[in-house]
Amino acid sequence: MATTDRQATTLALAHALSAAERGLAVIPLSRTKLPALRSPHRDDPAPAAPPCRGECGRFGHGVHDASTDPARIREMFAAAPWATGYGIACGLPPHHLIGIDLDTKNGADSSAALRELALRHLFTIPPTVVVLTPSGGRHLWLSGPPDVVVPNSAGRLAPGIDIRGAGGYLVGPGSRTEHGSYTTAPGTAHLAPAPCPRALLRLLLPPPRHHHPTPVSTGSHGQGLVQFVLAAHEGQRNTRLFWAACRAYEDGIGPALVDPLVEAALDTGLSEREARATIASAARMTGHG
Repeated sequence: MATTDRQATTLALAHALSAAERGLAVIPLSRTKLPALRSPHRDDPAPAAPPCRGECGRFGHGVHDASTDPARIREMFAAAPWATGYGIACGLPPHHLIGIDLDTKNGADSSAALRELALRHLFTIPPTVVVLTPSGGRHLWLSGPPDVVVPNSAGRLAPGIDIRGAGGYLVGPGSRTEHGSYTTAPGTAHLAPAPCPRALLRLLLPPPRHHHPTPVSTGSHGQGLVQFVLAAHEGQRNTRLFWAACRAYEDGIGPALVDPLVEAALDTGLSEREARATIASAARMTGHG
């Protein structure tokens, strides 16, 4: 192993042990951000039913191996000397961590999307731990209630916003990957994960399924939503389309407005596939998907 790799492993272990002292359960990660230890059941003749989640006592069960025990953490890193990072399990006591992953891929302005959601649903993200990713994204750490299970999701809240909940993990600050290092944003390293605002928490949970009758006409309100999408500049297109689609579904005109919204999105430069995927995401978030 190269010296730089050994140094990365040593640093990752040190950061993982520090996180464990704060009550955060950790596992070693490889440079690809995947769990560094392979499953001990990969060569089993037939998959177990139900699958083993660590009951066998061996390492290699991904996030189910996560621990705050220093001795166990050292054992995991010793079994994976190629590890250059660590993952922090979400949903576990005492913090019941929820990760808000604000991505920058595919032109999504996830920070703007979160701000619009906050304005629309009247919540504020409190001061909390913020981790900067190599791609320019951010991970916001929030604490959830012990009696609520927040699921993992990708793009359901808004394009570019992924949620890490129960059964998921966040790449810990101090980790090195093939794309760069994860670091804590200045001024946030000393903070504890802040409580998730109740209004945001409601958005993170699976929406109830209910249906509204489709009106004959979308009226002037529907035309206003279409104009809102048409006025989008590059970098706002998905966000505006998602917001308009959510409003349309909430007001009972979603199904009737799908095609006009798609046409407006096409005029701004989005592809039909992107537009319909964004509208479908809005439908799911509002309980109509």
